[in-house]
Amino acid sequence: MSTKPPLSEYRRKRDFDVTPEPSGRPAPASKKKLDYVIQKHDASHLHYDFRLEWRGVLLSWAIPKGPSLDPSVKRLAAQVEDHPVEYGSFEGVIPEGEYGGGTVMLWDRGTWTPEVPDVDAALAKGELKFTLHGTKLRGSWVLVRTKLGSSRKPQWLLIKHRDQYASSEDVETLKPRSVASKRLMVGIARDADGNVEKAAKADAPPTSR
Repeated sequence: MSTKPPLSEYRRKRDFDVTPEPSGRPAPASKKKLDYVIQKHDASHLHYDFRLEWRGVLLSWAIPKGPSLDPSVKRLAAQVEDHPVEYGSFEGVIPEGEYGGGTVMLWDRGTWTPEVPDVDAALAKGELKFTLHGTKLRGSWVLVRTKLGSSRKPQWLLIKHRDQYASSEDVETLKPRSVASKRLMVGIARDADGNVEKAAKADAPPTSR
């Protein structure tokens, strides 16, 4: 387990005098439901940031192709630095030249419930089963760590379990708008003086990008 202070890596990478992202602090432990969020992020490469609240921070994975409702599809999920819980409500534009510069959409949000008795042990083992209670993603899922990647950026797979919410439908294409503002990426970029042309390409269906 890391001996670094919580969120130190997150803060090291960002200049909060420039970026509108929250600097954040680890949230106190509570009995409330655990937050879950996915942010569509058009940085150097378009991807989806998958985040689960645990121990006062948002555990985070970058998913290049986004989540799939199809249990036969395994989506690569690269683990990245923990984010503050406040980041779960962030939608806007990170200035170009800053870490992660580009348009960010709050694509899905809700809560999650562990399907294991010990989350820390499951993470250490590399297999975390959980249920999502989101607007777009629901039901049972699993994150499985692979032997690929480095110790700094472990590689996982995000897989949908077979249940009533499993589907072959492309949820990214069918539900492209923000769950917070109902905007597309281009609207978010336009409202925050971001790169509108680049954001418009991010709105295109995956097969046409």
